[in-house]
Amino acid sequence: MKKRGIRGSLIAAAAASLLVLTSCGGGDEAPTDTEQDAGQGNGELTQISVGVIPIVDVAPIYLGVQEGIFEEHGLDVELTLAQGGAAIIPAIQSGDFDFGFSNMTSLVIAKSQGLPLQLVAPGPQTTGEPGNDFSSLLVPEDSEAESIVDLEGQRVAVNTLNNINDTVLKEGMRQEGGDRDSMELVEVAFPDMGAQLESGNVDAIMAVEPFATLAKSAGAREIYSPYAEPIEDLMIAGYFTNTDKIENDPELVDSFITAMKESQQFAEDNPEAAKEILSEYTEIEPEVVEQLIMPRFPQEINRESTERIIELSEETGLITEPVDINELIYEGS
Repeated sequence: MKKRGIRGSLIAAAAASLLVLTSCGGGDEAPTDTEQDAGQGNGELTQISVGVIPIVDVAPIYLGVQEGIFEEHGLDVELTLAQGGAAIIPAIQSGDFDFGFSNMTSLVIAKSQGLPLQLVAPGPQTTGEPGNDFSSLLVPEDSEAESIVDLEGQRVAVNTLNNINDTVLKEGMRQEGGDRDSMELVEVAFPDMGAQLESGNVDAIMAVEPFATLAKSAGAREIYSPYAEPIEDLMIAGYFTNTDKIENDPELVDSFITAMKESQQFAEDNPEAAKEILSEYTEIEPEVVEQLIMPRFPQEINRESTERIIELSEETGLITEPVDINELIYEGS
């Protein structure tokens, strides 16, 4: 396959020195429907923009671009990094991005509010192994907390509020016999979590890779695996788009889905390559990369865990209007 370069582009949304915010592929302006149709018809590449997050979860799409998978399906992909999936959702609605990456709870909330979006491709899935997953609930080394229940009444950092981390932390607390509404969840960007924990501004952090390993290397201690324990085979996030995009250009959407699934499988089959690609959109020392725990990268959307996210979102009051899973998930044209 022909390999394609990934060009760097610094965006103002994230000032943390740990991260290099990058873009891949084409220009700044989104193509018109006419240009898209022409590109698909004559072998030229169609430019698409995708909003992602600087974490291990999105390694497959970076690999897909690098390995020419998207190019094989007629797509020239520009990737732009944001702090969280909740911030990417409005960018999809405004047309700034053609596709976006977001956690499942944020997508469920958006759908319950009537936003015209659908999940089109899977993202990362838990390893299912407590103590050996890519997300960790961490406390300072000298903390008295030994389990999630010990965090009742404590301040816990999550990257954004009202997302999948709320869901799994509250369900984990409930399953362990604690009061799920007792934790004070505080919004802290992933790159800032370690410093906030060390300074004592929060009692615990819920971090994903690479930030979980960075925090552990600084002395933080894991007391719970919030993706592996409360929900079986949890699919944490996925790729989505606006329903107008699906209706107006189903061939483009199907091309993205096919390329994304192939990229997921490539990352699953080549975990070392998935680690190596992190250097394209983060600044992590090679010795830290070697320690990272990678998620699973399935090709199919996990409907069972998605249904459980919908149920828990209702139970915890994150949504007041029911969400039909068949309207949330796009099955393809």
